[in-house]
Amino acid sequence: MDSFIIEGGHPLKGEIKVSGAKNAVLPLMAAALLAPGKSVLSNVPKLIDLKIMAHLLRVIGARVDYENEQMAIDATTCTCYEAPYELVSQMRASIYVLGPLLGRYRKAIVSFPGGCAIGSRPVDLHLMGFEKMGAKIEIEHGDIIAECKDGLKGAEIEFPFVSVGATANILMGAVLAEGITTIKNAALEPEISHLVDFLCLMGAKIEGKDTSTLTIEGVKELKPANIRVIADRIEAGTFIIAAAITKSPLKVVNCNPEHLKALMIKLEQAGCHFRVEDNDIFVLSAEEIKPVDIVTEPFPSFPTDLQAQFMTYMALANGCSHITETIYPDRFLHAAELNRLNANISVKNGTATINGVQSLSGAEVMATDLRASAALVLAGLVAKGQTKISRIYHIDRGYDKIEEKLSNVGANIKRVLG
Repeated sequence: MDSFIIEGGHPLKGEIKVSGAKNAVLPLMAAALLAPGKSVLSNVPKLIDLKIMAHLLRVIGARVDYENEQMAIDATTCTCYEAPYELVSQMRASIYVLGPLLGRYRKAIVSFPGGCAIGSRPVDLHLMGFEKMGAKIEIEHGDIIAECKDGLKGAEIEFPFVSVGATANILMGAVLAEGITTIKNAALEPEISHLVDFLCLMGAKIEGKDTSTLTIEGVKELKPANIRVIADRIEAGTFIIAAAITKSPLKVVNCNPEHLKALMIKLEQAGCHFRVEDNDIFVLSAEEIKPVDIVTEPFPSFPTDLQAQFMTYMALANGCSHITETIYPDRFLHAAELNRLNANISVKNGTATINGVQSLSGAEVMATDLRASAALVLAGLVAKGQTKISRIYHIDRGYDKIEEKLSNVGANIKRVLG
């Protein structure tokens, strides 16, 4: 099992490039199933999650080719409408194939999804939406069995709370449904807007982009399309925090500053400043880190996927800060590992209390999920001595060659095989 060995205390300098967004690619890959023919996605990172999704699409019958950050998906010969447990159990985003399969084939068998161990993430909203659109859904032996013999029908769907996954899934099912579908309390995440762009390129009729109400007029068929994937705002945020925590003059390039406002506001409160130039962000770090409280909420508020990384930063603040997690209340497994590095963090009732310390100390720690892995890497960059992070397969799910990118800007980080 691979590990990272990090010698802390090395300043970062130069430019670090942000890859395409994993959370944008996954629904785009599923959406490619909606039309026969070849769709092409560019700026696609090489990640484990995308590899699993590509395998799933091949099981369904699509041809998927990947080379030089370009992924071609030919859905002409799809003949299977089943997503098996051995693949879906590895990655929650596999549930995204439910909408396209129901929309195009009128039947889908999808195992309940798996993924990171960060608490319960039910798919109730997905199923509720499709039932309102006329699908008959049964749960048997851990599988979701959905069918709509006469096709999906337009409906008004209002989510009781914001769900990125449910918004994307219903959106993909609605584009081929008969009539008009309205999604209320839709997610505002940039990845949803990007999916809307892709579906419209395929011939879908969607109104309300970048708002909480999406109106979809179903069409009879779609055509394949090509799109360049947006930058990964979570990777960009991780690198921005890397600059801040190491107090380094680092330029984060190929990102979208508009997608990072919530993070930048909190970092400014902590004492950082930024120089923004088009799609690049130059980080001017604070000498003294001020304590800042955050609450994770759906976009455009502070993202849950940067909570762990920000916790690492606050571990070195001059004072006490609090982090309240409202998306996944159990997403604090990294706190115990950060404490092994001399942090002072306690967790109670969905809120972490971080009492800042003067320095972190290297130790052996274990990654518990994708973003926790990134938090530990950030800690290792500033910890005194050597930090060893095991189970880094988690980080390979969402960061493309993170050790190479950080090494290129001065970090002393190595991957140890086996």
